[in-house]
Amino acid sequence: MQIGMMGFFVERVVSMPAKVDVTKCTGCETCVSECPSEAISMADGKAKVDSDTCIDCGVCVDACPEEAISME
Repeated sequence: MQIGMMGFFVERVVSMPAKVDVTKCTGCETCVSECPSEAISMADGKAKVDSDTCIDCGVCVDACPEEAISME
């Protein structure tokens, strides 16, 4: 299936910051220590992503042992 040039461009340029499912997050802080842009902090014992700092790399998604982080 071809997506065309515009679809190709949008698929790679549109920002998709990480999103934390706080019902799954156990507060282990693995994502905080693994995040290369230091975009993740802890708030009330749960991970919180700063979407302005997030570089959409997905490292936190792979690092989370609880699968509590996804890309929007």
